[in-house]
Amino acid sequence: MGVRIAVPREIFPGERRVALDPGMAARFAQLGAEVLFQRGAGAGAHFPDAAYQEWVRLVEQPPLAEAEVLLKVQPPTPEEAGQLREGAVLVGFLQPHRHLEMVRLLRDRKVTSFAMELVPRISRAQSMDALSSQASISGYKAALMAAELSSVFFPMLTTAAGTVRPAKVVVIGAGVAGLQAIATARRLGAQVEAYDIRPAAKEQVESLGARLIDTGVKAEGSGGYARELTAEELGIQTEVLARHIALADAVISTAAIPGRAAPRIVSAAMVEAMKPGAVIVDLAAESGGNCELTRPGETLVHQDVIIHGPLNVPSLIPVHATEMYARNLFNFLSPMISDGRLELNWEDEVIARSVLTHAGEVRHEPTLKLLETES
Repeated sequence: MGVRIAVPREIFPGERRVALDPGMAARFAQLGAEVLFQRGAGAGAHFPDAAYQEWVRLVEQPPLAEAEVLLKVQPPTPEEAGQLREGAVLVGFLQPHRHLEMVRLLRDRKVTSFAMELVPRISRAQSMDALSSQASISGYKAALMAAELSSVFFPMLTTAAGTVRPAKVVVIGAGVAGLQAIATARRLGAQVEAYDIRPAAKEQVESLGARLIDTGVKAEGSGGYARELTAEELGIQTEVLARHIALADAVISTAAIPGRAAPRIVSAAMVEAMKPGAVIVDLAAESGGNCELTRPGETLVHQDVIIHGPLNVPSLIPVHATEMYARNLFNFLSPMISDGRLELNWEDEVIARSVLTHAGEVRHEPTLKLLETES
């Protein structure tokens, strides 16, 4: 019998994704794995049990205690983590900086856990990069949200009543989510400007037909992320950005630092200088927001400016979000499966850098420091 891979129903409020779509369940089965799938787990993503039944064993209860490998989207609750067998393998988005109690449980139960957000951004691991796959969905949806909430047309229109000028959209952050937001806003006909402190973003932004806002501040960080700015650099950034944001019909904010609070980029004063009826869609709401006034999960109006702080945006497009995430999981795990058995090669950079806990230890240094600080 091959390795037993289990997929439970996600219980996080509002989560519609599931860790495996039928196509990837079939591929795991073809590798010799036994796949246990909780009935109804795919319903939120519109994948009925019948689509899985040829490749999986459908079970009524969450298959936590039976799992040799448990696949998740959201981090397990303490109750779920407490049911995992000793030595089991857990793979999913784990957000350890927010869930220290979960980390302790995984450590104490000697669970080997891999956090998909820790997969290194190297060429070989691009097909495993779940952060990027889900961020592309968020960027696309954010542009649609901005257009829906906007008080103006996005495209230029020529009508019998005259010509309507295209909307001006400013996208903050030109990572995966930002680039997808730029591309989608451009497809909708808007004029788009983008801001990113990484010099490498200029070519990507311009290739999508947008213009990069140049503040003169360069802050390339490691792993493809930006570093934190100094106080002087923040002052320069704020002054230049404020002028562009004041003219925008919509601002889409995507700047994030993994494992840290989102950088505050749009101040209350900048919001108050915006046009009446302008819109801010703050994709960084889950980690506190790029806008000072963002309330995660809420839409508010401040001095006639709409500020939208959506949460768990990929779950709003659950079919493709699930298919992309499941493919990331398969690409991550399949190299570890040989003749149906799971074999972990700790010399592999992807495995070594993605691990959170193993053999009763916390292997991720930043999380270990957080635990020590709390203790």
